[in-house]
Amino acid sequence: MSQMSESADRGPVDGIPVDPIALDPIPVDPIPVDPNPAGEATELRRLHPATPVLNGWKYFALVVAIVGQEAVRDLDFRLFGIQMVAAVVLGVVLGSFSWWFTKYRIEGEELRIESGFLFRRSRRIRIDRLQAVDIVRPVMARLLGVAELRLEMAGGGKTEAPLAYLTEPGAQKLRAELLARAAGLAADTPEAPERQLVAVPPGVLLASTVVSAPFLTAALGFVVVAATTTVVREMVGLAFLIPWALGGLGVVWRQFVSEFGFTVSESPDGLRIRKGLLDTWAQTVPPGRVQGVEIEQQLLWRPKGWVKLSVDVAGYGGKGNQEGQTASTLLPVAPWPVARALLERVLPGVDVDGVERVLAPRRARWLRPIGWRYLRHGADDRVFVTDTGWLTRRTAVVPHGKMQSVRITQGPLQRRLDLATVHLDTPVGPVNAVALHRSSQVARELAEAQAERSRQARRAAGPERWMQAQLPRE
Repeated sequence: MSQMSESADRGPVDGIPVDPIALDPIPVDPIPVDPNPAGEATELRRLHPATPVLNGWKYFALVVAIVGQEAVRDLDFRLFGIQMVAAVVLGVVLGSFSWWFTKYRIEGEELRIESGFLFRRSRRIRIDRLQAVDIVRPVMARLLGVAELRLEMAGGGKTEAPLAYLTEPGAQKLRAELLARAAGLAADTPEAPERQLVAVPPGVLLASTVVSAPFLTAALGFVVVAATTTVVREMVGLAFLIPWALGGLGVVWRQFVSEFGFTVSESPDGLRIRKGLLDTWAQTVPPGRVQGVEIEQQLLWRPKGWVKLSVDVAGYGGKGNQEGQTASTLLPVAPWPVARALLERVLPGVDVDGVERVLAPRRARWLRPIGWRYLRHGADDRVFVTDTGWLTRRTAVVPHGKMQSVRITQGPLQRRLDLATVHLDTPVGPVNAVALHRSSQVARELAEAQAERSRQARRAAGPERWMQAQLPRE
């Protein structure tokens, strides 16, 4: 992103504060380290009594929809009422059994969760290997004053240990205890203080969504179908207009509702993200757990200099759905000076603009006639960087110590042109660090050099504990 070189030390840009990111690190009072981190196990605890209702209402709605259709066809609403009562009773009984037999407690360095009344299941999650601890509050949960605590682990395709549901104070207290134990601190250490860095205004979020590629694609399709219907005067085209219109509105709705009120705050245990209009999220992006960062800039964002930041955090990307993509968003939209300053908080000492890039050879234009000029890669002593994309520009930034493997691929057309592609593998997520269409010799040298950088970075890396860098030193 060498074209984004404006200074970050300026006033507000498009309503997004810049100066707070330049604040000094948050002072942390000396906190005694727990002398016995593997101490006595805490008592077994149950979830909130409203859990059966919150977990079962979706299934109840499905039963109502299925049975209701039969009742409408047969006009037998008395039978429908009896079936609904039976479904409610059965759901409450089964949900109550599940709630009664679901318990959890902390045993030293592990969180133990017992569940199941027919088939018992016992899970033990190592606290020091947690990738993220999030608090999620769906609409129904907010009405009842409860919250869900989600624990993300590396390599999981879904949330490993969702504790749904706890009281809001209980969820926050348990989260603070888990974070403290993960950092090697005393279990009763209070939640670390925080300071807001960035707040995305609703107007900027809405504007960026309206000019985004998915919405413009849906809008263009709607215009084409409407114009075709008008010309041929066929009513068949009207059947396609409604799905196109709903698709475009759905893009705006999902983006705006899920990212509404997006704020990023700094605390000693990582960057804290809060967002959501209906379902609210409180995430923590811990230091040392970020495996890579992607900087995305769409075509119509360039006049404003807007970019989006996404991160690879093990446990999020493996979900492979909209929820996983939302959880991987570090900043949905912001001017580059703001995003760059935030990026420096996630990857301290990294200057993306300062990494010298190498262009792909000219013969790569046979494989990328338009976009070959934008294929670049570079590396310094901290990170490996790749640039791709013409309409949507993407820059992948991967710390050397976080790379899991490096590999070279070569297709039949690449072999004829003496080209190859170098892949830097990270956990599943939005970051895709690929040096496309390098000369074969350069690709081999690049892979060998990157493997050596990774080995050196891992040898120099310290232990991966939350708040390790912020612990007081004697």
